[in-house]
Amino acid sequence: MRIFVAGATGAIGRQLVPLLVGRKHHVVATTRSASKIDLLRGLGAEPVVVDGLDAGAVGEAVARAKPEVIIHQMTALAGKPDMRHFDRWFATTNQLRTKGTEHLLAAARATGVSRFIAQSYTGWTNARTGSAIKTEDDPLDPHPAGAQTETLAAIRALELAVLEAPLTGIVLRYGSFYGPGASEELVELVRKRQLPIIGGGGGVWSWIHIRDAAAATVAAVDHGERGVYNVVDDEPARVADWLPYLAIVVRAKPPFHIPAWVGRIVAGGVVVQLMTEGRGSSNEKAKRELHWRPSWRSWRDGFRNGLAA
Repeated sequence: MRIFVAGATGAIGRQLVPLLVGRKHHVVATTRSASKIDLLRGLGAEPVVVDGLDAGAVGEAVARAKPEVIIHQMTALAGKPDMRHFDRWFATTNQLRTKGTEHLLAAARATGVSRFIAQSYTGWTNARTGSAIKTEDDPLDPHPAGAQTETLAAIRALELAVLEAPLTGIVLRYGSFYGPGASEELVELVRKRQLPIIGGGGGVWSWIHIRDAAAATVAAVDHGERGVYNVVDDEPARVADWLPYLAIVVRAKPPFHIPAWVGRIVAGGVVVQLMTEGRGSSNEKAKRELHWRPSWRSWRDGFRNGLAA
């Protein structure tokens, strides 16, 4: 098939494009930077330089590509994570999830695209009440941290737009990424003992290796009805379990333990919620309907053997 990958030079795009090319698809891949054209050519794609927030440029690029499938992977995170000012850190990504999605869907309608696959997220977006493990049918957090309200609103807008579009719209809620190009900053924080266990470390996280996330995206090209799918591994885990294990794997000293009130002072409310109240996600629907299984079924094996591979 002819597949248009919007935002192809990020951590997941660099894994996704070769998988699609390896399945004999013709991939037209976008980047905002002309300096990355050779990278995309090296991955086997036909590169296009386009700003995802430029409606005219997006429409023209999609019209030239004549794709049967559009895959929306556009994000724009740069620099060090700014958890205290989360919405400010995600500001451009939020625009790409709202305006950028609108532009891609308009182009899809104009060119007769039959399937539209979009990146979303599962983790801190889950409601922090009830079961520790959430399905796609469970509500998103009705009361996110104040610094995350705009980002969650952008995620809601993306999902609603894709699901209401007159085509097969698939939303892939990826869990927390790790693997090459996706977890180096996390590992560095652990090695410097700058990522403490806050409170009892009871927040539950769902992880996914970056290559497994790409494989699930490839599976969604051929399988799945309109809907939302959690793309995570088989073992949601408490911070108190995965963080000390990661420290052992990367040969770091054990993480510090600090009370929640200290965490709020030194790291802010977003981090405290992630570490103490987070909810994990089930991957049963994705395995059943996308005909996909993660290669790294558990973050335990993935952390030990897949951080750099």
